[in-house]
Amino acid sequence: MKNLSLKNLGKVTYYDLNNEINIPVDNQIPLNKDQEALAAFIQENVQPNTKKFATLQERFDFLIAHNYIEREFIEQYDFSFIEKLYQYLKDQDFHFKSFMAAYKFYAQYALKTDDNEFYLENFIDRVAMNALYFANGNEQLALDLANEIIHQRYQPATPSFLNAGRKRRGELVSCFLIQSTDDMNTIGRTINSALQLSRIGGGVGINLSNLRGAGDPIKGIEGAASGVVPVMKLLEDSFSYSNQLGQRQGAGVVYLSVFHPDIIQFLSAKKENADEKIRLKTLSLGVTVPDKFYELTQKNEDMYLFSPYDVEREYHTPFSYVDITAEYDNMVANDQIHKQKINARELEDEISKLQQESGYPYIVNIDTANRDNPIDGKIVMSNLCSEIMQVQTPATVDNEQHYQQMGIDVSCNLGSTNIVNQMASPDFGHSIEAMVRALTFVTDTSNIDVVPTIQNGNHLSHSIGLGAMGLHSYFAKNHMTYGSKEAVEFTGVYFMLLNYWTLKASNDIARERQETFHNFDKSDYANGSYFDKYLTTDFGPQSDKVKTLFDGIFIPTAADWATLKDNVMKDGLYNQNRLAVAPNGSISYINDTTSSLHPIINRIEERQEKKIGKIYYPAPYLSNDTIPYYQSAYDIDMRKVINIYAAAQEHVDQSLSLTLFMRSTIPEGLYEWKDGRTNKMTTRDLNILRHYAYNKGIKSIYYIRTFTDDQDEIGANQCESCVI
Repeated sequence: MKNLSLKNLGKVTYYDLNNEINIPVDNQIPLNKDQEALAAFIQENVQPNTKKFATLQERFDFLIAHNYIEREFIEQYDFSFIEKLYQYLKDQDFHFKSFMAAYKFYAQYALKTDDNEFYLENFIDRVAMNALYFANGNEQLALDLANEIIHQRYQPATPSFLNAGRKRRGELVSCFLIQSTDDMNTIGRTINSALQLSRIGGGVGINLSNLRGAGDPIKGIEGAASGVVPVMKLLEDSFSYSNQLGQRQGAGVVYLSVFHPDIIQFLSAKKENADEKIRLKTLSLGVTVPDKFYELTQKNEDMYLFSPYDVEREYHTPFSYVDITAEYDNMVANDQIHKQKINARELEDEISKLQQESGYPYIVNIDTANRDNPIDGKIVMSNLCSEIMQVQTPATVDNEQHYQQMGIDVSCNLGSTNIVNQMASPDFGHSIEAMVRALTFVTDTSNIDVVPTIQNGNHLSHSIGLGAMGLHSYFAKNHMTYGSKEAVEFTGVYFMLLNYWTLKASNDIARERQETFHNFDKSDYANGSYFDKYLTTDFGPQSDKVKTLFDGIFIPTAADWATLKDNVMKDGLYNQNRLAVAPNGSISYINDTTSSLHPIINRIEERQEKKIGKIYYPAPYLSNDTIPYYQSAYDIDMRKVINIYAAAQEHVDQSLSLTLFMRSTIPEGLYEWKDGRTNKMTTRDLNILRHYAYNKGIKSIYYIRTFTDDQDEIGANQCESCVI
């Protein structure tokens, strides 16, 4: 597109107007310039470039006839209902609140003609497509979803929002998790799966912990195995090749246990000075960390790395499925298991050094995840953004690449609440129910047949991941300091409500369909123990400030939780997993809110937009009134961020994408352990924060983002597929 316009419009004014936001007037931010840029964009770009139709019927006839939208889901509705839905949406008088919101929508989400000459839809049209598509013929649900999305209480994930209703579309799901076992057939199948999933779209997480280490025997030949790094190189090349016709870089993350013998080589492959033969340029790294590692580092003891090949022979199960914390001493004492000794703190420092240099690796506290997991089975990894945590089972593949034993892998069906708008919902619970039903439609209709283990896992689990965005916006709007006691309390109550209402909705669906997720009867939901903490602890508002914020919103009592417990034990749950908080991305701009749960980086964000230069985006609700509450993440004690995420994690069955923001020169007084020491960020700082997060019950840490002294950012989010 030229000038973001679909035709060459010549001189436009909106870029210049937007850029004037960055030029103070009388020491004030001229926020009015953003509104002027928005108005100019609509007038100069959107209106002249939107294809006009005489009637709604003519528009739909054109879109169907020219293969822009699917006929089948439209024909589920009487056209008079579609007209009624459109009239309702128009009556809501939706307007974008910022230039960035409108720009992002029309650049990335609006349907365009094949020749790229015209926009074929505005925001109302895209909302209508989503509501009609996800309601699957249910008129009331279509109206409910239209209500939630037009008021921006609910935001479907990018692939869902973008592709709903389109005839030529990608998948509706955001990302995938697969794993390899320790044989060449499965490794080959894993590489093929990575190619196929990257072609479809979305990020791919791959667990390699089960693979034998470098030097392990192959068919009795000692020292024959090459280890995990060559497999990582093959995967990186696969993602580079399978890039959706060049539209996007294929994105993947590989996970490895911190007790795997290749862990040092694994980390070294991401270093800037790594040998080109092993260096990974685009593949992300994640490390699964059991409790035992934290114990050994705290005691400053040596640790043993164990041969996965020997462990699997001794335990008759792949390495990832062995509880290392429980079995560590037995494995050390077992002479049949080859092992090597290193110092635990030295490895911890290596992890922190790499995080300073690149932002990687992500950290998954795997024992924490499994301790809190109410589902029968074992979590062994996460996804590209570290918020998905679901049980998996390994597969075995024969010489003809057929599955001898079908495994269970994971696809991510994501959506997000917009906290500011959701708190203003006329019916909090009804809003959440509509969202759960929309996400359930995605899992019900998703059919990733090119990777049978993904398809199998989705059909068995019906898992979804509803999350949240806009937490810092909500705090600023309500004059709350990020990380304050009241902010932590609010976060806990909000996510308790998400938990309650998603459980209730999933229970209703199970009752309606007389169907539960696979192995429900073996879960902590079925035996009722999951609900015990809600019967004995009051998670409702405690302080006057937070009570006021939730005034008029139903807060379940212990009696309400007891009723829900009885209903779930009786009729089950349809969705195995319900909640997860993704990092968000461009979609939060369209919602005119801050992304995810983390603090903003700048009050006026400067974004480099490919061909057109810089666009400035003022923080939502920014005013003289809210400026004091919009402190940069780089100037906030990360323990406050961890506390916020821990308050949410208490009620989230999966995980949350927690990014830590550090300056390479630490502001004075931020961390007491820096007193009398260097003010430069060190590995010790990251070690302390990781242990703090672990002790607060955090399941995963996503990127470490470092703001350097020369104004550069290391570890900025590169995952466009999962940042809903």
